[in-house]
Amino acid sequence: MTAAGGARFEPDRLDDQAYLTEGDPSGMLRSVASSAAQMRAAYRSSVENGLARIGRDGRPRAIVVAGMGVSALAGDVLEALCRYGAPVPVVTVRGHRLPGWAGAADLVIAVSRSGRTEETVAVTAEAVRRGCALVGVGAPDTPLSALVARVGGPYVPVGGATGVAGQPKATLWSLVVPPILAAAALGLVSAGESEFESAAKRLEDLAHRCRPSSESFINPGKTLAMELAGTLPLIWGTSPLAAVAARRLADRLGGDAGYPAIWGELPEAAHNQIVTFDGPLAGRDLFADPFADEPGESPRLRLFLLRDVEEHPLVAASRTAAVRLAEDRGVPVSEIAAEGAHPLDRLAALVGLCDYASVYLALGYGMDPASAAAELRARISQ
Repeated sequence: MTAAGGARFEPDRLDDQAYLTEGDPSGMLRSVASSAAQMRAAYRSSVENGLARIGRDGRPRAIVVAGMGVSALAGDVLEALCRYGAPVPVVTVRGHRLPGWAGAADLVIAVSRSGRTEETVAVTAEAVRRGCALVGVGAPDTPLSALVARVGGPYVPVGGATGVAGQPKATLWSLVVPPILAAAALGLVSAGESEFESAAKRLEDLAHRCRPSSESFINPGKTLAMELAGTLPLIWGTSPLAAVAARRLADRLGGDAGYPAIWGELPEAAHNQIVTFDGPLAGRDLFADPFADEPGESPRLRLFLLRDVEEHPLVAASRTAAVRLAEDRGVPVSEIAAEGAHPLDRLAALVGLCDYASVYLALGYGMDPASAAAELRARISQ
């Protein structure tokens, strides 16, 4: 498949060990493989830096998670975990300002891997002025850590992922663990050492199954990358947690491979996006070779369903109907089921696999999965 920029997806690249090493100079595959280590290190750091003490003053009225990019995803994860079982609402702020109602009765969790993200620092400064309780997650000795220290809040220092310093997308688990532990200290979620260790072991299992030396026909990460190639991915999650994984995949596809994708959560996605099954990018020939398209041909729609065991029965019915409609209209469907009893296990299963697939997709197109995003961010900052 030839992309708009002239790059062609070559599936044989994914089983060429020399190419995978040379084409990934920043070690993005190694960073994905370090996910379990990140989770364990973040858990230890959270405990050692006194995160549990935020529960001593009782529950806040609301929790605001401030962050941008992958840091904001920590808020989405926390909101998904708390949505149906916790008496405290969780709001994610992606911007410069706190909600007007936020004040001394509320907890702000500021997340920034660099500790210098402009929007997050601005929100944190406003939280200090309003008297909010504060928790910080990010690099030490930064403007963010100084603001949190001013009010005596716990601060969990995080560093770069192995081999990919300066790549925030590679540090998801370092950023996600502390907010979850903060919520656990407040009695809002059930997540302790055993739950995080179980999720870490699941990430280790994925690292083994998706390792570069594992051939495409048995490697789920490479298989998913080949299903993504040459398509316009429509990625739907069947629960709040699965929707976070859908957003994560869409974000990584853009950051790793410059690859556009659309994400959504059922049942709303079925209302708003299902009409695309009858649109100009639907109706692909199911027997066509996806890697033999003529240059300039538009990519065709493919539906990716990230499934969770905690599907509402009506969502399950909506999913079944959507699959039937897609197949009737020649839209291929890929279904990825989350594994595990605890939500953290299932999140790790979905996000871990999708992270591998995104990096392999970039490499299949001959792209360094770390270079494009870094160059664009540098231009924006100027």
